[in-house]
Amino acid sequence: MMEYESEPIRGLPGNLPEGERILWQGAPDWRVFVRSALYGRWIAGYFALLALWSIANGGFGGALASVIAGFVTYGLLALFAKLVAKTTVYTITNRRVVLRIGVALNKCINLPLKLVGSADLRVLGGDHGDIALCPTTPHGLGYLMLWPHARPFKFGLPQPMLRAVPDAAGVAQILADACSALVRTEAGERTPARATMKEATA
Repeated sequence: MMEYESEPIRGLPGNLPEGERILWQGAPDWRVFVRSALYGRWIAGYFALLALWSIANGGFGGALASVIAGFVTYGLLALFAKLVAKTTVYTITNRRVVLRIGVALNKCINLPLKLVGSADLRVLGGDHGDIALCPTTPHGLGYLMLWPHARPFKFGLPQPMLRAVPDAAGVAQILADACSALVRTEAGERTPARATMKEATA
């Protein structure tokens, strides 16, 4: 039996405490995930360049090998992305963000909203996007523990990321509203400046 076959609420390790409610749940779109998180287009372009280089030098066998390798590699990336999308559940409640992640080994990561200093939205095309959560204090989560649900190259203080989510702007607004509501209900513990949402350019 897998760890999350018996979860009391989908995507959550236990029942919600009194007063907590789910505001949104979602998962990555695997097609967008391949392109954005796994750099599928760059990898496909790399093998295409190898094939063109081989053709330019008269190596048609090498070109065919490059094309086959490219299809196999992209296929493996797509398979991994589908598994990520199938096993991942992002949850936003009025108190925390929960990431149920892990293809081979499932785990739940809880990030209280009071620790979210800001969130950066990166639009990926259409209505999809990535939402990086910027913690205000060290949280003990390693980059490898979070990957691929981590903001790229933020190794010192890894930032959990909701990857390739549909209606990303709407989800970002839900998160911002939840943080703002927490500011009002827990006055003195947080400042309004922490409940911010901004659009990232990279």
